[in-house]
Amino acid sequence: MRFAVYEHQQQRRVAVVAEEGALHPVRGARSLNELIRSGDGLAGLLEAGAAALDTPARLQVAQVRLLPPLEPPTVRDFVTFEEHVEGVRRSVDGVGGVPEAWYDAPTFYFTNPYAVIGPYDDVPVPPGSRVLDFELEVAAVIGREGRDLTPEGARDHIIGYTVFNDWSARDLQSREMQVRLGPCKGKDTAATLGPYLVTSDELEPYRDPDGFLRLGLTAEVNGEVVGRDLLSNMSWTFEEMAAYASRGTVVRPGDVLGSGTCGNGGCLAELWGVRGEQSPPPLKPGDTVTLTVEGIGTVSNTVVDGADPVPIPLARRSTRERP
Repeated sequence: MRFAVYEHQQQRRVAVVAEEGALHPVRGARSLNELIRSGDGLAGLLEAGAAALDTPARLQVAQVRLLPPLEPPTVRDFVTFEEHVEGVRRSVDGVGGVPEAWYDAPTFYFTNPYAVIGPYDDVPVPPGSRVLDFELEVAAVIGREGRDLTPEGARDHIIGYTVFNDWSARDLQSREMQVRLGPCKGKDTAATLGPYLVTSDELEPYRDPDGFLRLGLTAEVNGEVVGRDLLSNMSWTFEEMAAYASRGTVVRPGDVLGSGTCGNGGCLAELWGVRGEQSPPPLKPGDTVTLTVEGIGTVSNTVVDGADPVPIPLARRSTRERP
């Protein structure tokens, strides 16, 4: 099933999306997060969805504003595509190859859940940035709480998937990561989720013998295709990522696990690293980025002017006095 969260006449609703785009509201659901928490994982969500499909649809997707399908309590963004690491490392750090430590485990960072925007919302340029980029990813959504999961056991904890665009201010990112922390403000302004949450059972036909989801990925800027890849080129499965995320801690319903950016043009910085120049150029106001994931859907966001940065003084160099 496909679940959407939408706004219509200042009312927010959760609905199941039928094949023809009809919206069947889920009775009593104020948010998809609440619906996921209130049920027994995937079975509970499908039961609520089946009940919604028995009620008449009054609206079509084209008549409403789609919101992010989730308000995730946490967003862990992984980096699981080797080709992406190679290209972006060359572009951002000026160094070729892949760090040996990358092969040890599916590394991730926590990004800002407050920055999540809808599938067709405008994206403001981050304050102070002149080098804005997109990142084409798929996100898995946790449906049941778990701790110290095994990869085999983690599959029952993933309730569905959505498209994820991890917008990146490359100039801010490159500078701040020299401090060996982050990224922080380089990834802090916007993160697109949508257009729907597609339940995990829907994507099982795409699973290959190694456990990867073989989904086609396409990135376009202003209608021109700049990247194509397969999700199955990940180096870890979502189940392995969920197991690592839960190591020594808990994952809870609504948590988002991003795949990391795909290769072969999944972002501009990778192309810059491969080509040795900023071609295509960084995104600017008026540019529209459209990302499509087979079996899940399409998100399309237009870049707009952002706010000017609020001035912050440079660090005061310490005199290293002691009490």
